[in-house]
Amino acid sequence: MTVNSTLLQKLPADLAQDRLPRHVAVIMDGNGRWAKQRGLPRIMGHRRGVDALKDILRCCKDWGIQALTAYAFSTENWGRPIEEVDFLMTLFERVLRQELREMMEEDVQIRFVGNLSALPKSLQGEIERSMEQTRENRSIQFTVATNYGGRQEILQACRTIAQKVQDGLLSPEAIDEALFEHHLYTAGISDLDLMIRTSGEMRISNFLLWQVAYAELYVTDTLWPDFDRAELHRALTSYQQRDRRFGKVK
Repeated sequence: MTVNSTLLQKLPADLAQDRLPRHVAVIMDGNGRWAKQRGLPRIMGHRRGVDALKDILRCCKDWGIQALTAYAFSTENWGRPIEEVDFLMTLFERVLRQELREMMEEDVQIRFVGNLSALPKSLQGEIERSMEQTRENRSIQFTVATNYGGRQEILQACRTIAQKVQDGLLSPEAIDEALFEHHLYTAGISDLDLMIRTSGEMRISNFLLWQVAYAELYVTDTLWPDFDRAELHRALTSYQQRDRRFGKVK
């Protein structure tokens, strides 16, 4: 964490509390490049990335943002070297065990979305335990997208709805946006307001394809392990300078 970042414990005076995004999502890109620039193995970038995520989660809570969703592992990430994938699975499990008490103390509700059945059984157990124990927490809703893909999420929702129609439990006329959203992994989470992508890549990478429809996009060249409170402040400043019309004309 930088010196500037450590000073940003409270909401900066130049940000309006009533114009903060309710729901922020982050595509945490650049861990491997961060490590390579320093002559370190890629896994060191992932470890530093976890520290950055912990600080941003706490910052969102401190500043009054209601929900944070982090893209931790995509359905395409299984194509990475097996050593890196195994390390990430172990890292997720260890972090959950170590951080659960602190999440309880800070009133953080954690959710995992994605095809969780494909994850290691021991990790599934830690995920279930963390979600159950933090279910009643209310300070901030922290969603971790793990083995997640936006296209797969939409297909899964379509299959579930189609099965209900086939079984006579639902009529096609009853299908609207609200019903469709109820069948997504993210059901119950407020609409996405701001999506942040680090490392300068100009793409969404199959993340929250339905939810991003009217979200504001913010891309920074900063690599994720270096994304701190000062960087979040810049993203929120950009967000509050925009005119969100949702396709309408004022």
